[in-house]
Amino acid sequence: MDHISFRVARGRFFGFLGPNGAGKSTTIKMLTGLLRPTEGEATIEGHPLERELLAVKRVIGVLPEELPLYERLTGEEYLHFAGRMYGLSREETRRRTDELLAFLSLEEERGKLIVDYSQGMRKKTALAAALIHSPRVLFLDEPLNGIDPISGRVVTDLLRRLAQKGVTMFFTSHVLDVAERLCDEVAIIDRGRLVAQGTLEQIRAQREVGQDATLEDVFLKLVAADVRREDLSWIG
Repeated sequence: MDHISFRVARGRFFGFLGPNGAGKSTTIKMLTGLLRPTEGEATIEGHPLERELLAVKRVIGVLPEELPLYERLTGEEYLHFAGRMYGLSREETRRRTDELLAFLSLEEERGKLIVDYSQGMRKKTALAAALIHSPRVLFLDEPLNGIDPISGRVVTDLLRRLAQKGVTMFFTSHVLDVAERLCDEVAIIDRGRLVAQGTLEQIRAQREVGQDATLEDVFLKLVAADVRREDLSWIG
């Protein structure tokens, strides 16, 4: 990372976008305490990350792109484990687990081992675990990958409602039309450097692109993408 610096206001749906290898997942790992930065500092919900890591972990939820779940637990057992780890009572953990399983259409699979879950079911289970303790900040790394369109709409509607209630969303995705639809504000990172931040309208004005330019148009311009149009040699 090349000395990136940004602020995200509470309750914002913040898109953190960039091409593969730009540093998105690395940034999330540093902000959630999974990777120690070599310099700099971060503050989340008033807690300095370096000095108050446990306090930070209490107020954040994390849905990583990779899903390191305990595969020999059932979905229900995994959520019970997550709830208890966050300090919820057994009764409250059971209540929230039941609600999350029903909401995410996992109720019929609650007794099945995670090792037998599809990618979409794993993603929804990991999201449920990230939500069970009612976090103030959600870090979502490609949250819709592998989720069917119906569940995807349920998840995006839920995330919107949470943001409206003051939960901050830190969201990465390669699906730029989804990011454009969901995000109040975006930051674009390229090769470890922050190249733009603001609302789409602000970035359009800053970069002097047309007001009808999509987020994808702006993104490709900012990262100087080489969108090749030549055919493959064996395609006529």
